[in-house]
Amino acid sequence: MLPSRRLRVSTRKVKSPISRYNDRLDDGRPDRSRPVTALSIAILAAPPSQAPLPAVSRDDRLTALTDRRRQRVLALLRQDPSRCWRSRDIAYHLGDITLGTMYRQLSRWAESGLILKIGSGLYTATTHSQTPLPRPRKR
Repeated sequence: MLPSRRLRVSTRKVKSPISRYNDRLDDGRPDRSRPVTALSIAILAAPPSQAPLPAVSRDDRLTALTDRRRQRVLALLRQDPSRCWRSRDIAYHLGDITLGTMYRQLSRWAESGLILKIGSGLYTATTHSQTPLPRPRKR
């Protein structure tokens, strides 16, 4: 909670008569100070729009390569390459992963070039080929 404040509400007025802001338009604010007599706070609950994410992620290492999470995320991003996906939206779409695991995997895939990170927590499909480059040979 914020510290208590003075029990009044006042508008801002410029006191200089030569100021270009001298004439304030009627913007709906009161012209004089008024004492605050009551204050009400309403806390609204968020609507349950989606099922909660699982507490534990499913282990994906024993799954067939075509059914792994990376392939499902890549297919999801390729459906609409111009859409920006949030990590939470991808996790809700998959439904078998925690949000923390989703953050880590998306970051790892963005660093390797499989997907493109365009902002804080925003991912999209890359515009180039999805096949990784061959590893360079050591000399």
